[in-house]
Formats: sequence, structure tokens, C-alpha cells
Amino acid sequence: MGMPVADVDEAGLLDHVFGALARGEGGWIVTANLDILRRYALDSDCRALYDAAEIRVADGMPLVWASRVAGRPLPERIAGSTLTLDLAERAAREGRSLYLLGGDPGTAAACRASLESRFAGLTIAGTSSPRVGSPANWAEVERIAASIEGDPDIVLVGLGSPKQEFLIQKLRQRFPKTWFMGVGITFSFVAGEVARAPEWMQRAGVEWVHRMVQDPGRLVRRYLIEDLPFAGVLFASAVRDRLR
Repeated sequence: MGMPVADVDEAGLLDHVFGALARGEGGWIVTANLDILRRYALDSDCRALYDAAEIRVADGMPLVWASRVAGRPLPERIAGSTLTLDLAERAAREGRSLYLLGGDPGTAAACRASLESRFAGLTIAGTSSPRVGSPANWAEVERIAASIEGDPDIVLVGLGSPKQEFLIQKLRQRFPKTWFMGVGITFSFVAGEVARAPEWMQRAGVEWVHRMVQDPGRLVRRYLIEDLPFAGVLFASAVRDRLR
């Protein structure tokens, strides 16, 4: 539906990120799910925002399935929550640093403790859980930028979409050699505060059902009223692409 999505698996993505870091180059990963694609298709401001990222990958089985229907199959889903752990593991091996920005008060610190216990030698430059608008204003951006310690190699931002992407877009101007990625609720998953869906649900593309049951007040409307009908639009578009 017009969104460029990288034809890459997770191993290739990690090679791309750490190769760029070795060259002193920063960047921005958007892990695009159905909700992000819906905003991209329907909201011109969000389209310009997500287009500003260096790389968009498919974090959502509907995008992978639609690519197959369209005849341009993506190799796999790259889930942001899984990618967070693999980024941390490789950062520990290569002597790279992370910074954790966002989450509920205390969650980023708990995520830090969990990551450091899993990956020996991992350097986490710091954590913070600031209040920020959507989109962030420049005063908020300056305050947050000043609080980021140690010029980290990778900054993970857990504020939910599109708030986290609006903030990343502005922070990148202050940290041109840093890689950024929005991770949503991932800090809570890693910290053990929220249970992630079983692997079979992730593989089957129904992880969203597990999340909706956990937080129905916030997610029922998003998943059932907004995203589910849009999935039909996505697959109709994929069929048209295949026929053309």
C-alpha cells in the first residue's frame, strides 16, 4: 500500500545496523505492524514520519502474508520485542551501548536489570521515563536529549506509536551516529511486568488477541474496529498487485 518494507531477515538487519555503527553511521528502524501501516495509508503526517526512517521491517504477520499474496514475499516477520533482545545480545558481544527511554516509571530500570543479567558485559548507558507529548515539543526534546548519557550506540524508545516515532524523528538530529528504534511495550515484556503471547500465537499471527485480552480498554477499538477492517483493505490491495 505504498510503504517501502525491507526485504531482509533479522540476521541481515542486525548485520546492517552493526555494520553502519562500525562506519560511524546512525539510523532509525521502524518495525511496522498493521496499525502502523494503517496510519501510513490514511494519515499524510504519519506517512511522512515513517518515510523518514532509514529502514522499515514487517513486524506483523498480516504484512508478511500480504507480501506473499502480492507475489513479493518478505522472508520473515521481524518482531520488535524479539529484535530488542537480539540487539542487546549483539551489542554485548561487540562492545556497543544501549539507552532505554520510555515505559512506565521504574519499568525501564527493571528492563535494564533483566538485560544485564541475560547478557554478560552489556553496557546500558542509562534509562529514563519522561513525560512527553504527542508530538513532542522542542522543549521536551531538548530536555530528553540532555538527559541521555554516554552518547549511546542504540536508543530504544518505548512510548507507543506514533508518539515514539515523533520523538525519534527530532532526537536523531542531536545523535547522528546513534541507531533508534521504537519498541512500544517491550520494556514491560523484558522486565516481566506483562506476559508476551506464547510462541505458537506469535507464529500464527494472533499475538494481538493475547494483547487485547490483557488491555481491552485500550486495544479493543484499535484491533477490532480500526485494524481488522483495514486488514481486508490490505489483502484486497495485495490481490490487485498480484493480478497486475
